[in-house]
Amino acid sequence: MDLDDIPQGAIGITPDTLPPQADEEPEYPPLLQQVRITMLKFSHCIVVTRVGGFYELYFEHADQYAPLLNIKKSKRRPMKSSKRPAVSMAGFPAYQLDRYLKILVQDLNKHVAINDEFLNDAPSRAKSDLAYTRRVSRIVTPGTLIDEHFMDPWQNNYLLSIHVDAEALNKERALKESPGSARVASVLNLPRTEVGLAWIDVASGDFVTQSTDIASLPSVVARIKPREIVLDSIFQGADHSRIASILQEDGHSITFQEPSAQPLTVSDWVPMLEDVVEDFDDANFTPSEVAAGGSLLHYVKHQLLDSRTRLQAPVRHQADDYMSIDKNSLRALEIRTTIRDGTYEGSLLHSLKKTVTKSGTRLLTERLAAPSMSLSTINDRLDLVEEMLEYPQLRQNVITLLGDTFDSLRLVTKFTMGRGDADDLLELSKTISTTSTILGELHQHSAFRNATPLGPDNVETEERRRRCLPGLVKRFDIEKPLLLAKRIQEAIDEEGLSEQHRIEDDEAEEMAGFAQDVLGREAGEEDLKLMPKRIQPKQRIITASFKSATDGRDDVWIMKRTASRQLERLHQELDDMLVKKTALESELRKETQADSLTLKWTPNLAHIAHVKGNKDVARVTSHYPKSLSSSKSTRSFQIPEWTQLGARMDETRFRIRNEEQRVLGELREEVVLNLVKLRRNAAVLDELDVGCAFAILAEEKQFVRPLLNSGIAHNIVGGRHPVVEASLDEQGRRFAPNDCLLGDEERIWLITGPNMAGKSTYLRQNALISILAQTGSFVPAEYAEIGVVDKVFSRVGSADNLYQDQSTFMVEMLETAHILKEATPRSFVIMDEVGRGTTPEDGIAVGYACLHHLYHENQCRTLFATHFHALTDMTRDFEKLGCYCNDVAEEEDGKFSYVHRLRKGVNRQSHALKVARVAGIPEKAVDVAAQVLEKLKPSVARLNHVGNTVEQTHTSPHLAAIRA
Repeated sequence: MDLDDIPQGAIGITPDTLPPQADEEPEYPPLLQQVRITMLKFSHCIVVTRVGGFYELYFEHADQYAPLLNIKKSKRRPMKSSKRPAVSMAGFPAYQLDRYLKILVQDLNKHVAINDEFLNDAPSRAKSDLAYTRRVSRIVTPGTLIDEHFMDPWQNNYLLSIHVDAEALNKERALKESPGSARVASVLNLPRTEVGLAWIDVASGDFVTQSTDIASLPSVVARIKPREIVLDSIFQGADHSRIASILQEDGHSITFQEPSAQPLTVSDWVPMLEDVVEDFDDANFTPSEVAAGGSLLHYVKHQLLDSRTRLQAPVRHQADDYMSIDKNSLRALEIRTTIRDGTYEGSLLHSLKKTVTKSGTRLLTERLAAPSMSLSTINDRLDLVEEMLEYPQLRQNVITLLGDTFDSLRLVTKFTMGRGDADDLLELSKTISTTSTILGELHQHSAFRNATPLGPDNVETEERRRRCLPGLVKRFDIEKPLLLAKRIQEAIDEEGLSEQHRIEDDEAEEMAGFAQDVLGREAGEEDLKLMPKRIQPKQRIITASFKSATDGRDDVWIMKRTASRQLERLHQELDDMLVKKTALESELRKETQADSLTLKWTPNLAHIAHVKGNKDVARVTSHYPKSLSSSKSTRSFQIPEWTQLGARMDETRFRIRNEEQRVLGELREEVVLNLVKLRRNAAVLDELDVGCAFAILAEEKQFVRPLLNSGIAHNIVGGRHPVVEASLDEQGRRFAPNDCLLGDEERIWLITGPNMAGKSTYLRQNALISILAQTGSFVPAEYAEIGVVDKVFSRVGSADNLYQDQSTFMVEMLETAHILKEATPRSFVIMDEVGRGTTPEDGIAVGYACLHHLYHENQCRTLFATHFHALTDMTRDFEKLGCYCNDVAEEEDGKFSYVHRLRKGVNRQSHALKVARVAGIPEKAVDVAAQVLEKLKPSVARLNHVGNTVEQTHTSPHLAAIRA
């Protein structure tokens, strides 16, 4: 187009032809606009926004979560005279953030974005900009807690990533080869696909990987006990949702994550690891572990935003090195929590917990869930326990010193995140000093032991035991940490820090009062009626808080003057200025003859001279006629010399505080530089703690040292259940011990006997003795010789799973199927009442089939309890199966008692009616049951001789369920 062709001149349009322009009302004021944008950006999170001394929720988040947090919700118009709908808002004082994070994150499993306020730089800020800008500083999720006060210090807070090849799971050929029905949510219905796992505890820096298969996945996850699981978002879809549904069925919290555009490799892990990483060979990790680890670190990096974390070098959990306890056994044996109500009290861990440190308890929990299979490792642990048991003074000294240490594993991680403060530094320095003292105790004891001649008996055993403490001592690296501890002690002023905490507590109390008053202003009369009288807001006006300023009386320093040369110089300058101020004050009093004259600072008037009393007010008026403020008997005025001197003092104080922060930063860096040494020292302290705890337990409960070997036999004499025995001791009753002799002669014990006679307790106690022995603890028995167990399986008790449309019998069969498919000749299996959820005929058939499979196929050590007495006749040709029972002792007057000691033989009486009577069933009902039982005895007798029927064809629907 030529230039001449373009129309020139004014546009031919009049104002009347323009569309009407409405006065556009801003959607929201700046603060609400910022919040709205943040909520859209972090749509998967609940956004809590810092506004002064409060954290606020807005819009739909206030509507949804204010009732759950039990905080008052109000509505405000976006602007005065705005036509837009009112905005919902709710808030709580900033110092209560942890309290509400616990509800949102830990109780409700939500993700929370903390939207903090940051001061805008005044010179570069545009005129219309806000004084503060707000941005998300961190996303808090159940698995990424760092130092929140509501964290459980006794348990690890694991975040787990699971990598499964979705395509391999859905291959038609593999599914056809897999048994069962898709209706049953069981991993046994899925092909044996490899699964990669990686999990971390952000708070302690632990980083572990493992490779397993799909059948073992639920048990591995149950052992890890993660607070949050990260899965690829592909498993959110209906086509691939089976893995997610199986994990959710077990109560796990799952977060679905979009995969990163470029999958992370092992080399991408290094920036998030310690500066010094030894024994870290990327070839040790399988591709599935690398994928899981990459997904995990991608998630952590995304959630922690700008925060930097330093994890420990990744450790590969080799399944062959640890006893496997499947998820049903963890629950049934009540290792960490009880079955009935899921509480810690009453569990095995509760009865064993004699540890004195938080991290020691975490190590104990970890060992109980994954006992060792290495004979050398187990014996090293047992040697430590025996040494501490034999030398109680050493044990008591170590325990006392351990009580003076702090959770250094979690402390050092805080410093890697840039979150450690002066209190954390002091706790770390005290822990280092105490570690040095413990090291001295161990050196002294080792020197004493080496100076004592060896006796003629058990020379080899005694020599090995003498090496256990020196082996631990060698792992300590204390030289540089001691220099760090000395530097911290020389730098930080504990008295100043205590005073600072007192001031902060006063301010928090003041803020609590302010929050109470806000509630009083916003709550209506009806709201106040529901509040307890002791916390109803007082009827008073909120007055501003004035502090007596910066004249030296309120100066609280957390660093000693000698912490740096700069601090020394600045403090000297401040001292000199304080002397000048005192001299100036004295000179002015003489000059004005006003004895009440003081030089001070106030928030409103800054540096002023103040007098009180009519006479002094009159005297200073002649010298300083211009007044800043006055009343009948007081007067404040300005003195140029004090204004200049005060400004210099304020600047010096500001520089002191900056220098303190600089020194604090240096100390943080030194902690990070000693990260590897501090973590290694902490790990040794944890082992000492567990060793001492087991020694105390052995002494108090008369536990004995087990003998572990590479065989496949159990030889336990006088075994006891550690938890039940402790409960009976509290009641003043004694536990009846029992033997367990499983091995070449008798691989399976078939146990019969009355209800309530202790069959289930007996089964569980032997499984627990095996677990305790391989954990490295002494065991509750008179003698114990155990062949190392690779897997423990338990099928005791079950309930309907209505959510998954599974009856009690289906749940029972799922657990049984897992045992029959996974048990090896080195495994230990306990099975109680298999087949009881169906008819007697089907139950006997199922029970016999299980015994037959365990005997001929699995060939493992098994304790099998049953009320199907026909099974004892049907298994007579099983040469390595022994029948044992317990009894009821009846007296002439009808009273009876249980004989808990097992004897060889069969007891065909279950004595169910006795239990019914004890439980309180009406006597008439018991009599009717007795009459019916008499009539049924002939048919029951016939049922006891159905040995040949198990080979006949069954069309029972229950057997169809078994096949499923």
